[in-house]
Amino acid sequence: MAIFMRIVLFVCVGNSFRSQVAEAYFNKYAPQGWVAVSAGIIPEEKVHQNAIVLMQEEGIDISHKKPRRLNDELQEMADVAVVVCSGDFCPILHAKQVEKWPMPDPHLMPLDEARRVRDKIKEKVIELTGRLTER
Repeated sequence: MAIFMRIVLFVCVGNSFRSQVAEAYFNKYAPQGWVAVSAGIIPEEKVHQNAIVLMQEEGIDISHKKPRRLNDELQEMADVAVVVCSGDFCPILHAKQVEKWPMPDPHLMPLDEARRVRDKIKEKVIELTGRLTER
């Protein structure tokens, strides 16, 4: 018997921080039958070290993750796509359902400021998982 998974796609510019954090939280709290993936329009070489540290504080290891490029296939498979960036470089997505969560770029922030962005992403992800559970 095949298991049908519904997909949430988290997108930011570099896929090294915000979208990686959102993907990790979603997969931790995902409703049954849902899974998250993430991508960026200009993927970085690796996941940002502060993202790794901040998620380790939460008991989630993302050190093995690799940033990936957003493509049409990812957008087509997504049941929900979430843009987790703000500013001029945020992508326009073509998915069944698109949400925008404007999050500042924690890339150059000190750890304490980046932690606040992480916590806001966690709050939004938990709220999203609740809405998806109600479907």
